[in-house]
Amino acid sequence: MRIGMIAPPWFPLPPRRYGGIEFVVSLLTEGLVRRGHDVTLFASGDSSTQARLSYIFARAPFEQIENGGHLEVMHSLEAYLRAREFDVIHDHDGMSSRAMGAVVHRLLGTPVVATLHGPADPTTQEILSSLRNDLAFIAISEYQRGGFPDLDFVGTIPNAIDVEHMPFCAEKDDYLLFIGRMTADKGAHTAIEVARRLGTRLIMAGKVNEGPEREYYTEHVEPFLSDNIHFRGEVDHDTKVELYRRARCTLFPIQWPEPFGLVMIESLACGTPVIAMRHGSVPEVMEHGRTGFIVETADEMVEAAGRIDEIDPAECRRAVEERFGSDAFVAAHEAAYTRLLEAAAQPPSR
Repeated sequence: MRIGMIAPPWFPLPPRRYGGIEFVVSLLTEGLVRRGHDVTLFASGDSSTQARLSYIFARAPFEQIENGGHLEVMHSLEAYLRAREFDVIHDHDGMSSRAMGAVVHRLLGTPVVATLHGPADPTTQEILSSLRNDLAFIAISEYQRGGFPDLDFVGTIPNAIDVEHMPFCAEKDDYLLFIGRMTADKGAHTAIEVARRLGTRLIMAGKVNEGPEREYYTEHVEPFLSDNIHFRGEVDHDTKVELYRRARCTLFPIQWPEPFGLVMIESLACGTPVIAMRHGSVPEVMEHGRTGFIVETADEMVEAAGRIDEIDPAECRRAVEERFGSDAFVAAHEAAYTRLLEAAAQPPSR
């Protein structure tokens, strides 16, 4: 197939540090190329790929992500102007890009599929519903898909990781780990509470954007830093992997309806169990009692941490290999594209 792959423009592929969507798009793109597809990747010019790379920005404009809607339009427009070159366009960018995709499909007929990477908030529901006649969609969890009952989905495809680049480690250190942006939704304050109550070391790593995230960090994280509570800031991939490998367990105390949660499968791939709050897609990703524990409260998280040695690191790794490996992920997208093209070839119903 000839595939146009639109990544968000804000970070290079694969991302050097922060960038969950970018990791997933890079994994998919490289996998499709290895399977013989003709893929053009629309991303920043400092990306690394075996696909044909097309870009507007020589370097990712991550400093302008908060007020860069016009940059997103410039980036995606380049892909849609070339729509006739592709059998299918796969859009991972924002709302402006999806609106352009709907227009292109209506004018030229090129099938466009958009992966939903975020939650089903009312604004997103309303906008995507208005585009539903001209776009197809892929969900990353059944929980997320349920929030968009009127969209045309060609598949639910959970995120995946390159397990070979997440080395396993059975021997653990004595610290708890938190990986995530410094927002109330991600729950760093709960991770701190749990560690303090247990008297256990906690290592945190994550991005702190200016504005509300900086305010959250200043009020709810920074005052509690100590010899036992450490914050490493934003770390690169190798450092993050090493933190996962040696942690006793990873805390995932989210306070919002997470549509997937790459942190969970990254940790499990390294053999480190996860204790996660029951929100969003967590029950789809985690296997309670096999790969860690699903809890409802901070009290339950404290109790679960005392039982974490019941979880076999090898089972954590095995679960990711079974369910979230890259080969099945890429094959599922091939099948989704095929369904989309078959539907597009059908004559319109009267």
